Amino acid sequence: MDGIQTVFKFLTNQKNVIGYSFMALLTLGGERLFSIVAFRCPCSTENSTYGLVFLLAPAWVLLIIGYFLNSRMWRLFTGCCVNPRKIFPKGNSCHFFYVFGQITLSALVAPTMWLSVALLNGTFYECAMSGTKNPHFLKMICKDKSSECLQELYKVACGKTSMSSADTQELKLTLQAQSQILGWCVISMAAFFSLITTCYVRCRSKISHLQMKFWKTYAEQEKEQFEQTFQQYAARLSERNLKCFFENKKPDAFPMPTFEAWEAASELYSFNRTQQHYSTLHRVVEDGQGINSEDTETSLDFVDNRAVV
Repeated sequence: MDGIQTVFKFLTNQKNVIGYSFMALLTLGGERLFSIVAFRCPCSTENSTYGLVFLLAPAWVLLIIGYFLNSRMWRLFTGCCVNPRKIFPKGNSCHFFYVFGQITLSALVAPTMWLSVALLNGTFYECAMSGTKNPHFLKMICKDKSSECLQELYKVACGKTSMSSADTQELKLTLQAQSQILGWCVISMAAFFSLITTCYVRCRSKISHLQMKFWKTYAEQEKEQFEQTFQQYAARLSERNLKCFFENKKPDAFPMPTFEAWEAASELYSFNRTQQHYSTLHRVVEDGQGINSEDTETSLDFVDNRAVV
């Protein structure tokens, strides 16, 4: 029993790593499925358009899905047309761009994985670049090749050129090598940018490592209990309403937060050293239900990632 609890605790602590690993496996599987089942390079003048669509369109769709599934996105934008001060609070207008930047970085994970896997495979890039009409690229790729290379490069992806099989194979390998180089460049830049961003955020943090660890633990516990309380209160309220409806009697009073409280608790939260509140809910309970307009110092993703839309 202790062994099972140890394994479960380890998996819980590594849930971000497991989540990203699972996302990488899904991306790899999706790319292979697209390459085998759906992708058919036309080997015509439409190669560039066709290849680029298969390379970039899924990345764009994954970016949109990443925005759509991010709970912070909806916490940020819900009601902003009615009350623009929610996203542009007085005295802290730049906070919106900071939070939206964090949301964008999270949403970019899946598209970056797709581009990396697709470029490492090389199929889409090979088709796209074989149809290019850029004279500099054609001159570079067809250097020391027969004159047919310039006219028949778009047929290389299908292996139907009039060039020798050795030249055709060499061109295919060259295009795939370029694709893989770009893929590793994307991976390297993404990893470096992630490291630099994390280091910058940690260096600018005005709270200690242990306090940040406690903050993260509190946020996870609050999120779990918040969802459980939602279920319990929703069940109790629906049970009361159904009972009163069928028994034809007036309902008893049922304590619920006010509209102002819901609004205040739905704000994105940033930590302030002058008040040790570890979430928006914590601040609302301690200080009341007013909208917060104080200058804030640190904002981290894990605080507002409740799965409530």
